[in-house]
Amino acid sequence: MDRMSGKVAVITGGARGQGRAHAVRLAAEGAEIAITDACAQYPDVPYPMGTVDELAETVAAVEALGRRCLSFKADARDPAAMRAVMADTVAELGHIDTVVINHGITIPHTVEGPEAEDAIWDLIIDTNLSGVWRTARAAVPHLRDNGGSITVTASSAALTGLFNQAAYVSAKWGLIGMVKTLAAELAHYWIRANAVCPCAVATPLFLNPHHVRAFCGDDPTKTIEDMEWPATSLNLLPVPWIEPEAVASAVLYLASEEAKYVTGIALPVDAGTSIQPPGITPFVGTRLWELQQQVPSLGA
Repeated sequence: MDRMSGKVAVITGGARGQGRAHAVRLAAEGAEIAITDACAQYPDVPYPMGTVDELAETVAAVEALGRRCLSFKADARDPAAMRAVMADTVAELGHIDTVVINHGITIPHTVEGPEAEDAIWDLIIDTNLSGVWRTARAAVPHLRDNGGSITVTASSAALTGLFNQAAYVSAKWGLIGMVKTLAAELAHYWIRANAVCPCAVATPLFLNPHHVRAFCGDDPTKTIEDMEWPATSLNLLPVPWIEPEAVASAVLYLASEEAKYVTGIALPVDAGTSIQPPGITPFVGTRLWELQQQVPSLGA
């Protein structure tokens, strides 16, 4: 349990969900932690975003393991804020060894939607793509002397596509190109750059009423439990979504010495969803779910 002993990790999107899981897992392996989160509700995001109280809960979870944990209310879209996070982390913890750029949002929109939805495109790209770039740029000066790693949360959608999510998918595809370029540019410093590509994860970004409607229609009686079966239809392994701790295991590997020669990869942690036949979507899952209600044995 000491694969990160003596290391310092900075994690964005650390208030909850995957970010919290990464913080706890790296701390359990010996790392000191710094977490950031915008702790603000962005316009049009159809689920509650992380809060200051949740950020404090992550700090408490890390400290319960006997590790230090700094926290910063910082928006990754703001390069000055991210530079301050890195500088303050070095001032308090001495150095930075790994940066896990995990933050992100999702808002449904379509290519046939109203022109006003261009603002949704801009917000998602600025957060999920440009915000990652700005975080990486802020981190690199603190990694150059001793090497280290950058791990970015992409998505299984970056290996395929996803209906009603053009900006999200475009940003996640862009992240894979970004980490491959960072890997090439920074290799001579022994800085590695990789991406993890999870499928649906059991966090508030996915387990919310918006996705219940996407999978089960507009029936107000439907719940998260009702979308389990259609969501399972997206994956090869028979699960509707994965736990954030499963992604944290991949992040730990990529940050550790076990991956010292691993750079420039996009690692799927996706229950096989990225190799599904084309055309499988939640709409298909919804129709299958409706059929299963008529013929219950189909869901067995």
